[in-house]
Amino acid sequence: MWFKPLNLVGRELLPIVQGGMGVGISAHRLAGAVAHENAVGTIASIDLRHHHPDLLEQTHKCRDHEVIDRVNLTALDREIKAAHETAQGKGMVAVNVMKAVRDYANLVRQACQSGADAIVMGAGLPIDLPELTFDFPKIGLIPILSDSRGIGIVLKKWMRKGRKADAVVIEHPAYAGGHLGACNVDGLRDARFDFERVLGECHALFAELGLGQDAPPLIVAGGVDSHEKVRHWLNNGASAVQLGTAFAVTQEGDADAEFKRVLAEAKPEDLVEFMSVAGLPARAVATPWLTQYIKREADLQGKAKADPRRCTQRMDCLTQCGLRDGLGRIGQFCIDLKLAAAVRGEVDKGLFFRGGGTLPFGQAIRSVAELIDYLLTGRMPVMA
Repeated sequence: MWFKPLNLVGRELLPIVQGGMGVGISAHRLAGAVAHENAVGTIASIDLRHHHPDLLEQTHKCRDHEVIDRVNLTALDREIKAAHETAQGKGMVAVNVMKAVRDYANLVRQACQSGADAIVMGAGLPIDLPELTFDFPKIGLIPILSDSRGIGIVLKKWMRKGRKADAVVIEHPAYAGGHLGACNVDGLRDARFDFERVLGECHALFAELGLGQDAPPLIVAGGVDSHEKVRHWLNNGASAVQLGTAFAVTQEGDADAEFKRVLAEAKPEDLVEFMSVAGLPARAVATPWLTQYIKREADLQGKAKADPRRCTQRMDCLTQCGLRDGLGRIGQFCIDLKLAAAVRGEVDKGLFFRGGGTLPFGQAIRSVAELIDYLLTGRMPVMA
């Protein structure tokens, strides 16, 4: 075996991590299948009710965000337990929680209570994650960050609280999909995000902090789309790699088949970078809705005004929302509405987040097992 296992929360795992993708793109089917292969499967915690008809019915035309929050906690509980059932005790089932969502604290607590093996948190500095998980000392804590400065801030604050990170995901904004860790679109390719630089700076940081054998594993995420790249980064300072889009289009991916087709057929020139409603840049496929939105973006931003009634779902899902709060410099659409349409495969209405790299199997939809095998061995499955 040419690679070392990923040692995480007392387990020896394959050095492959499936990224969390919401709304509902990575739920129990995908996360459970990845964990079953002895890798890290990740459930995205945001608005999982879309996979549960009975919960959707309870919240149909509901305008009370407290009711919606409560229903989504129920959905998260179901998804974690179903993922563990699929995993059959193998691998690890993590839960991704965005710091940028208003109900993040309750989502973290529910994930812990429902048996998640680790909490992965990005879209903001997860400074208070140790406090939120205090009653669950065995759960893994994994921040997602993009540069060594942010990693240093989080690790030092956690260490003052007597908690160490169990791993760190280093996400490169120039290649990842979804919400990205830069201040604006122009900053996505800043040199401070280069993996080689961040890995080197992190190892120097760990030495400065005297972590030694307790240094957290580093997981690189974004643009890792081939066996050669996996081999390169595992031999050059990383302990594991994380992929999102490649797992989203597998047979076990939780999204609609049309969603998978759109992502699999998209080329680099089909992707658009823009400011999302959460105040973060984003990368997605230039679907009909997104193309029209970009054309109207400047006009919509110019007319932005703070008005709770602009929250079409009445969810108040984000701590900061460009549409609801009238923040003209960022997005002016309902993120939950558009992501929910995407998971259903509604190309004319949805927002289809996608990473900027190629896919290992091109447009072919293959299994999780075949993808992991290719990433670690280079063996291509027989294509029809």
